[in-house]
Amino acid sequence: MKINKILGICVGMLLLIAGLIKSSYAQAVNNPDSTRKQLDRLIASKLPLDQQVLNDRLKALAASNSESEMTMAGQYYYRLKNVKTSDSVFTAEMTKFPQGMQARNKGQQAIYDLKDLPEIEKAYNAWVKKFPPASYPALPLGEDRVAYDYVRSHLANSYAKEKNVAKATYYANLFEADFWLGNAYSGLASIFLANGDLTNAALYQKKAIDRTIPYFDGQKGDSNAAKFAASGYAGLNGEYAKILYQQKKYDEALKYIEVAIKSLNAPRADFNYRYAVILAALNRNQEAFDRMDSAVKSGKATQEMADLFKVLYVKVKGSEAGLNAYQTDIRKGINIGIEKRLVKDIVNEPAPGFTLVDLQGNKVSLAELKGKVVILDFWATWCGPCKASFPAMQMAVDKYKDDPKVKFLFIHTWERTDTPTEEAKAYIENMKYAFQVLMDTKDPETKQNKVVTSYKVYGIPAKFVIDGTGNIRFRLTGFDGSKEAAVDEISMMIDMAKKK
Repeated sequence: MKINKILGICVGMLLLIAGLIKSSYAQAVNNPDSTRKQLDRLIASKLPLDQQVLNDRLKALAASNSESEMTMAGQYYYRLKNVKTSDSVFTAEMTKFPQGMQARNKGQQAIYDLKDLPEIEKAYNAWVKKFPPASYPALPLGEDRVAYDYVRSHLANSYAKEKNVAKATYYANLFEADFWLGNAYSGLASIFLANGDLTNAALYQKKAIDRTIPYFDGQKGDSNAAKFAASGYAGLNGEYAKILYQQKKYDEALKYIEVAIKSLNAPRADFNYRYAVILAALNRNQEAFDRMDSAVKSGKATQEMADLFKVLYVKVKGSEAGLNAYQTDIRKGINIGIEKRLVKDIVNEPAPGFTLVDLQGNKVSLAELKGKVVILDFWATWCGPCKASFPAMQMAVDKYKDDPKVKFLFIHTWERTDTPTEEAKAYIENMKYAFQVLMDTKDPETKQNKVVTSYKVYGIPAKFVIDGTGNIRFRLTGFDGSKEAAVDEISMMIDMAKKK
């Protein structure tokens, strides 16, 4: 269960791009950086006079005749957890600026609330007519146009799912946000791929790469938007290699997976696996085996990679003779390395207390679990990496099911729907996981998920191991590796936490 910041975190792309747009407007409209610096300093200060100045400054910004200043006030009130005032500022802003950014954004959100595709299309056309793109500042890399491209992408993807290629193509041709084109085209390609339409999948994935190359090469500058676009280059090439492999274009696939790997700042397990699969398809079994052998010995092999390793072992060695002994030796070496790392990673910090309700309506308090080693797993039904870690977590739960000194708690958080409890329950029951799931839903006043916030979690899955005295000993963000390696690692953590 090694930390993997690339593979194992569900990060919010919408929030990131929203930040890029705000940053761009900050440069385009009177550069309010100095105001933000002043507000940041006042927030950090404990002096009563500074707090009064902060209050007065925010009130002035909220009453401003500048939409950007009102937006800033709303953002800072929200940051101060004054959600009620933040909401009132944004409401007033939409009244004062009916054609402004907040009004436009609210109209955009209303489109996403619709379910029927023709209604979505109709609402989009009405929205564009009411808030024409040309009415807003034209930013260098099309940052503002991404708001429109979100909806166009939604329509293109929805029609692609219905296998309406003509409609999907129509909306794809409307994309404007230059820095976001790689994401937009790649998202559409993934749907064509899921439909088995390899021709269109390859077409749009290649377009995504071509539009991203100038950013990766530095031709488009080093703004936040440009950096965001460039950051996707490796992933786009890796996905294109996958599509080419499925088209049986193995030589071409090899070229793009090599580009992907060379473009990375850190190794990616899925790329290593894809590279080995392509090498095997080219009958370069020894090279494929060497790569998987290295991955398995590093302890970073996913389950797919571990399975491929076994297949390649037989191809290279000629039989399964010696495979079990070889794997046992590898596992021993991995565990020695894990144990050494855990000794360095161990911490000793008080675990924030909480009381939550599980899916059966029972209250569970961390304080009542004193004397036990508690493993917390923050997750959500929409989080792919969270769910990818669950088979290994089930193995760990099974291993300790008869140990009264160990307790696993799976905390569902950061919900995106109005029925998170029902959805979490349906998922757990459908997958037949023997997990005790607690619900960390949003506080109606602050709009925050209190427990995940108190643990300072910035990405999920996030796991914590708490010792019997109530102190955090280990924290993990993300997930990769085989199920066996993951269980070995968490078992070592539990054993070390028991000794404290």
